[in-house]
Order: sequence, then C-alpha cells, then structure tokens
Amino acid sequence: MKSIKEKKKLHLRLGGFFFVLPSIIAVAIFVYGMILWTINISLSNRNSGYVEKVENVGLKNYTDLLVDERFTHALSNLIKFTLTFMLATLLAGFIMALLLEKGIKGEGFFRSFYLYPMAISFIAMGTAFRWLFFTEKGEDAAGFNLILRSIGLGFLQNDWILSENGAMYSMAIPAVWQMSGYVMALFLAGFRGIPDEMREAARVDGATEFQIYRQILFPQLTPTVLTIFIILGHVSMKMFDLIVGINGKSYGTQVVAVYMWEATFDSGDLAKGTAISVFILIMVALVVVPYLRYVNKQEAYR
Repeated sequence: MKSIKEKKKLHLRLGGFFFVLPSIIAVAIFVYGMILWTINISLSNRNSGYVEKVENVGLKNYTDLLVDERFTHALSNLIKFTLTFMLATLLAGFIMALLLEKGIKGEGFFRSFYLYPMAISFIAMGTAFRWLFFTEKGEDAAGFNLILRSIGLGFLQNDWILSENGAMYSMAIPAVWQMSGYVMALFLAGFRGIPDEMREAARVDGATEFQIYRQILFPQLTPTVLTIFIILGHVSMKMFDLIVGINGKSYGTQVVAVYMWEATFDSGDLAKGTAISVFILIMVALVVVPYLRYVNKQEAYR
C-alpha cells in the first residue's frame, strides 16, 4: 500500500513538472537566454555598419560610457527624475491614505478616483502632458501656463520641460499623478492590516491619536514603505515611454533608457546600446535582488 502511495506522489510530481516545463523552457530562452545574448554583444565591437571582424573587446564599451558626456547627462537626468518621482509619490500617496484611513463617507469613490490614473498608459499620459507643458506665456499661454494665468498666478508660469534646471522635475509631475493612487492603495492596505485592538489598547493607556500614529502605526508601515521604494525605483529606472511621449528624444530630458534606444536603433551602435541596457539591468538588480532576499528571509522566520 505504501509503495502505491509513493508512486502516486511521484506521478503527481512528474505531472506537475511536465505541466510547467513549457514555461521553464520559454523563460530560459526568452529571458535568461536573451540576457546572455545581450551581454555577449555588449562585450563586442558589433554594430549595424560594416565591421571587418567581430571580436571581443572586453569591458571597453562599459568604460567608454563612463566618459561619454551624453550618457552621464542622461544618468544625471535619471537621478533627478527618480528622486523627485519617488519622494513626491510617496508623500502624495501617504497623505491620501491617511485621509481615507479613518473610513470616511464615499471612500469607495475616492479610492477609485485616486486609482484611475493607473489605467492610463505612460505613453498616452505623455501625449496629454505634452500639451499641458506648452511653454508659451502671456496671451499665447496654453496648458498649465494658461491655467495659472486664469487663476491669477501668472507669475508662476515657466518653461516647464524646456527649463535647463527644472525640466526633469516637470517630467516627474505626470509620473507622480499616475502612481500616487497605487501608493495610496499600498499604504491603505498597510493601515488596514494593523489590528484595531492595538489602537484601543493604546487609547486605554491614555495615548493621543498623534502618539498612536507616531509610535504604533507608522513603525509597522516600514515593510510597506520598503516595498513602495522598490516598486517606484524599478519603474523610474526603466522610464522610457513617458519621457518620449512628452518631449521625444530631446537631449535636455533624455534619460538612460532613451539614450539606449537612440544608440541602438538610431545610431546603429549595437554594442553601445546593449552595454547601456545591461547597465540598466544592473541598476534594477541592485534594487530588486536585496529586496527579494529580505522578503525570503522574512518568510523563513514566519
């Protein structure tokens, strides 16, 4: 009887393995295989033009990026965009969650209202914000400048995406608008996951609402904040469609992903383009992999 049960277990395991085998093969080829192929090209002198001999040049393409003015400019833009996007989105989402956390009337409507921008693609949003960032002022104003002028705040009109110092901060506005609702939902889930008994016990001990939030609720949101930072950082580092939708491949607002596209497809320098793409992969991995290890450790402790 025991051997029959063991055979059944073995058949179930084999059945499960063969069921997921096509997915394993597809991931191995189209994910990890493509990554290895990309790394291989990034270590060569290959491009779409004529090359007498395709040969391995080691890390030359990567070291060249460090002294490439356009790459360092794109990286600087990405850092400005990422910091603005992450901090502003975190703050906006937290405030919205804090307002809804008490269970106000019409909470379902406000949740849907805040989350609605998530249904819009970055490229569609970029196209809309291209008009809103219209840079003409005064009588010819449109978009945000027209709105500011109409409400008596004309002195706040500016060049938006054409501003040398503020272009990337302006670029973060639509990204914040889209992702703040998602961050709100994560914070709200974090708040609702804290037992009400903890609040009641604190109130019985004489704690004020401010003390309850500061000393009990906020510390328990640390894993939520970490998750939000990882998600927003991942989104920001790969940002491409929003930037292109608003200002094309313009040098002033070019980020690393846009420069990768330009190098690979516009200039035809496959080795340089793949080196940039591997650089993006490494940036994302440096953020995501430690987080995944942290999550696995937390699961192991439970």
